[in-house]
Amino acid sequence: MNEVPNILWLEEIRKEDIPSVGGKGASLGEMASIGLPVPKAFVVTAQAFRRFLVETGLEDTLFQRMEKLDVENNESLEATAAEAIASVIDAMMPQKIQDDIKAAYHKMSPEEMIVAVRSSATAEDLPDASFAGQQETYLNIKGVDDLIEAVKMCWASLYGARAIYYRSKQGFDDRSVNIAVVIQQLVHSEKAGVMFSSHPVTGEPLTIIEGSWGLGEAVVSGTVSPDNYIFDQRTEKVVDQLIANKKVEIVPDGRKGTKVVEVSPSRQDAQVLSNDEVARLAMFGKIAEDHYGVPQDVEWSIIGNSLYILQSRPITTIGMANGKNAPLPTGAIQGKILVQGQGASPGIATGKVVILMDAKDIGIVKEGDILVTRMTNPDMVPAMRKVKAIVTDEGGMTCHAAIVSRELGTPAVVGTRNGTGTLRQGQLVTVDGEKGVVYEGAVQAAPAAANAGQPVAAAAPVITATSVKVNVSLPEAAQRAAATGADGVGLLRIEHLILGLNKTPNWFIKNGKEEEFILELYNGIKTVLDAFPGKPVWVRTLDAPTDEFRNMEGGEDEPIEHNPMLGWRGIRRDLRSPEQFRMQVEAFKRLWNEGYDNMGLMFPLVGHPDEFIQAKAMLAGWGVDVEKVTLGIMIEIPSSAVLIEDFAKCGIKFASFGTNDLIQYTLAIDRNNEHLTDMYKPKHPAVLKLIDSAIRVCRDYGIECSICGQAGSDPVMAEWLVDHGISSISANIDAIAKIRHAVARTEQRILLEAARKNNAQ
Repeated sequence: MNEVPNILWLEEIRKEDIPSVGGKGASLGEMASIGLPVPKAFVVTAQAFRRFLVETGLEDTLFQRMEKLDVENNESLEATAAEAIASVIDAMMPQKIQDDIKAAYHKMSPEEMIVAVRSSATAEDLPDASFAGQQETYLNIKGVDDLIEAVKMCWASLYGARAIYYRSKQGFDDRSVNIAVVIQQLVHSEKAGVMFSSHPVTGEPLTIIEGSWGLGEAVVSGTVSPDNYIFDQRTEKVVDQLIANKKVEIVPDGRKGTKVVEVSPSRQDAQVLSNDEVARLAMFGKIAEDHYGVPQDVEWSIIGNSLYILQSRPITTIGMANGKNAPLPTGAIQGKILVQGQGASPGIATGKVVILMDAKDIGIVKEGDILVTRMTNPDMVPAMRKVKAIVTDEGGMTCHAAIVSRELGTPAVVGTRNGTGTLRQGQLVTVDGEKGVVYEGAVQAAPAAANAGQPVAAAAPVITATSVKVNVSLPEAAQRAAATGADGVGLLRIEHLILGLNKTPNWFIKNGKEEEFILELYNGIKTVLDAFPGKPVWVRTLDAPTDEFRNMEGGEDEPIEHNPMLGWRGIRRDLRSPEQFRMQVEAFKRLWNEGYDNMGLMFPLVGHPDEFIQAKAMLAGWGVDVEKVTLGIMIEIPSSAVLIEDFAKCGIKFASFGTNDLIQYTLAIDRNNEHLTDMYKPKHPAVLKLIDSAIRVCRDYGIECSICGQAGSDPVMAEWLVDHGISSISANIDAIAKIRHAVARTEQRILLEAARKNNAQ
């Protein structure tokens, strides 16, 4: 705790710094590092908050209140939260922390800058929990005194009723969660909103952008029903748009806070974004998604021609099953439509309406109700967990109600405009969260005409000759990945296990902790292997650039590289750091010795067969029977594609295209450079020619040829790959179903064309 300062600047922060700057702070630092237009900011660290708790004596008294708290007892929850908040606000912030905040604020600008003060909890914006809106944000803050007060208010919001409740339900210990505070230049937005880089339910490559006038809080909170734009990444065009009536906007109020004002009649029905602005936003969203490897929920802002990215977090709801509210057959619903809006979370549910106009009245909500409100807010989350469906007057796909409903797996219809006015308290209704419709009464399935009373056969599983595998980054995702029915794991990235330790491999070597490192790898990989019994699991050896290690313990030994993507990473790092490589191999060897012969080893960034030969020799020297285990390479460098026949002669058992790197190295384009995004083309003729020629050689030598880069999650690319004879495709978890269907369609077409050709002869 004593090593991390009270203040960190955005330029110092990377995604590995979540324990110090929280999810929001880490994301901002990471986005700034890849060149996205992020307003300048600094972070009051989580360690500063913990020092505040220790020095004021609050650490023990706060948590003692929460140890035996029944979060389902709303009265007790509210009372405990009120006491905790008051104790934080009433305590005096240590002078050293105050001085550091003041100094950083004046360093941002000699004059008093108007800032946004945003909470950033250390268990926030994680891949499996969004914590949407659980802590507070204070906008339009100016002056040191108001800034200090806003920081304390953010700290106190960590103990609000909704935050305590959410942590309890997500299994987070109150003692383990700290909070950082982001102090960021406030962008006086002319228009702002939220963007999903891919579809938040299906994961399709459709960027969904919602925007309105003024500050983005109007969209996030659901104060307005925003414009909605859908941008197809495959065709790079706007394929749909809905221009809403935007009656109000949120703007700064004086020198502190915000206010809601009416939008002038001439702008209420005016289109917020041009097609060019939609395309630019979608480009930034794709950059963020490619960088993080998962679809992103991005907040944005525009002033004149300047576009800003204010926040990015993983979308946590793609592919979530809606088990408690199973959908009825499409087109089989009969009933009178009462209200319509936008389908924000799929599923169908029937129940009695409870109209909630104020969060303080959530006690009236019972299990199984249909919650109807103007717009949800974080205080309503306890009620939202109880209900079978949610209906709102305002909001769009990116509002609070939509995000939380998808995370909970609850059907939701948003933006109905008149739900609270049309529906009646206690009325029985059915909500279709996919179509965006609320029906009167319990829906009835239309009787089947021809096969009434006859059993209906279940859909047969899709079988393909081409293996459809899945990419896995974290052991926690293993069961979800296995549930897709994937034919194995085409890429298990172990660097995510290592980065999570927050210590470099060299730190473990220097401190005599090699066994701790080995066990972490062993346990993580074993978790994934156990989820895929009898199916191939290809584990990639360490591939972490030096800049990712530099902010970890032991990172002071990392070299400073001008371009880490072209530097000391992949197999070239392991070959020159035998002790680091040996620790990895020890974990692999233990698993092989225990009978996990379905595990294959994949070497990254291999540019010449000599590197594969050297790595294979090192494994043999450490006691691995290299002739019995499965060893392969990533094809990420053009040289490895060109020399693939030489690799085949050296004894590789498989090869897998890492298209993210192969594209940028082939085209000499930094994939994270927003100025060149339109030139970064996965289907560039040169890239496709390299892939095609490598597939042909692998087939000639009987070597399994696969793909595990982002392009493998694109159905169009999958069809091309199958046409060109690839053996297997490894896609992201959310893309497995659509890739399997694309593969099946292509294989059927190939067979049909071949049959027709034979018949014609």
